Amino acid sequence: MGNQLVLVLDFGGQYKELIARRVRECNVLSQIKPGDLPLEEIRALDPIGIILTGGPDSVYRDGAPHCNPALFELGIPVLGICYGIQLMAYSLGGTVTPCAVSEYGRTPMIAEPTAPLFTGLASEQIGLMSHTDQISTLPHGFVSIAHTDHCPNAAIWNAEKRLFGTQFHPEVENTPNGTQMIHNFLYLVCGAQGDYNMRDVEQRLLEQIRSQVGKEHVVLGLSGGVDSSVCAALLAKAIPGQLHAIFVDGLMRKNEGDAVEAAFQNRELDFIRVDAADRFLSKLAGITDPEQKRKIIGTEFVRIFEDEAKVLKQRYGKISFLAQGTIYPDVIESGANNSANIKSHHNVGGLPKDMEFTGLVEPLRGLFKDEVRALGRQLKLPKALINRQPFPGPGVAVRIIGELTKEKLEILREADAIFREEVKKYRGRKPDQYFAVLTDTKSVGVVGDFRAYSNVVALRAIYTTDFMTGVYVPFPHSFLSRVATRIVNEVKIGSGVSRVVYDITGKPPATIEWE
Repeated sequence: MGNQLVLVLDFGGQYKELIARRVRECNVLSQIKPGDLPLEEIRALDPIGIILTGGPDSVYRDGAPHCNPALFELGIPVLGICYGIQLMAYSLGGTVTPCAVSEYGRTPMIAEPTAPLFTGLASEQIGLMSHTDQISTLPHGFVSIAHTDHCPNAAIWNAEKRLFGTQFHPEVENTPNGTQMIHNFLYLVCGAQGDYNMRDVEQRLLEQIRSQVGKEHVVLGLSGGVDSSVCAALLAKAIPGQLHAIFVDGLMRKNEGDAVEAAFQNRELDFIRVDAADRFLSKLAGITDPEQKRKIIGTEFVRIFEDEAKVLKQRYGKISFLAQGTIYPDVIESGANNSANIKSHHNVGGLPKDMEFTGLVEPLRGLFKDEVRALGRQLKLPKALINRQPFPGPGVAVRIIGELTKEKLEILREADAIFREEVKKYRGRKPDQYFAVLTDTKSVGVVGDFRAYSNVVALRAIYTTDFMTGVYVPFPHSFLSRVATRIVNEVKIGSGVSRVVYDITGKPPATIEWE
């Protein structure tokens, strides 16, 4: 593409694409490659810098992933992060040992402001730590440029070879000045010119779609959310006249089906709406396990797409491709690329192996939510779609704990609609994601002079940009009280709601969704 390139070499860390994203935020092209990428391929790619990711292993264990030690002799600046710093030190003759005290979470540290990595920053910094091993002896030519109470080598530097390492994760939001540190590495050490932007991303994705699909027709599962909407607009631009967007209704929020259909009425694509509420309820009857629910929903989505594709086949011939608005947080939480499996997303871990489609088109698979929104703005999608809060592919089914029933769907939709209405009127900073959850717990309440035994609804609201980490929204008590009062008083379906609670757990340790 003619852009300067930074390679992100992957050693199994769950934040590898977040690292790549931070590099792209700094207007530098990044590509993720395996950690054992041969040196000749690295030379051929001609990167201006290399970043080594974290990983779950210990570098001194037999079978742990390693790179060719000659990597550090190529004259290319290298930044090792977490496992990456340990691998660099170990490969160059340093010692890595188990920590006397392991560090997790936001950790205060003292940094050396004269080191290029910390240029423009104060000496007192916060870094997100997550390690049980650490460098106990530095390799020749390295000095420590940051330390914590328990980690003497929280960051290291070899000035002559332009090698850097951080035991903490600068790529995550919980390291407040991490992006500046990465920017310093790119511009002060690697000599970046900042020649990469989202226009390049759009052109690359358009070319990839055209190359993969050719003249064939594509079925897209359209939820009306940001991801699938941007995917639809991108596909329509890449392969006009070849896209059939199927909107599967049945597990949406209150009045959402009509809103989605209205939003796509005047766009140049074949919009097909399918009411599948009874179909989903039938398949999910008696199912309480969240993983099983996700997989059943994923399978049923594909079966619906296949049924609609059979109808389209009569007009256009065989349709081989299924398109989805999969983005990176979906992939990483589903355990792809050697990452830990946190939960299967219906469009990643939940797809049936015997589906009739022979190809998946997932152009947004390597992008994060904010990048998807930026792409949507470039594609001139309506603001209402671009700024819409995220909604899980399996719909409200994963916001109902336990078995899914029609009555539970109605209770949750009403409670969620009240919460969304109040958030819309809220004058403070808006959450990045917020919703109601119908728990599988009932609680004693009082209605008039009588005892009631009714449902417990939980509210969830999160601030985040990357959806890999997040903190809860500290709504005023007056706001939460108003929402709770309305839900208890206004939701009268079935046994109603007797109690409303607010989830104040961050991510990590929790996920954003409850299931």
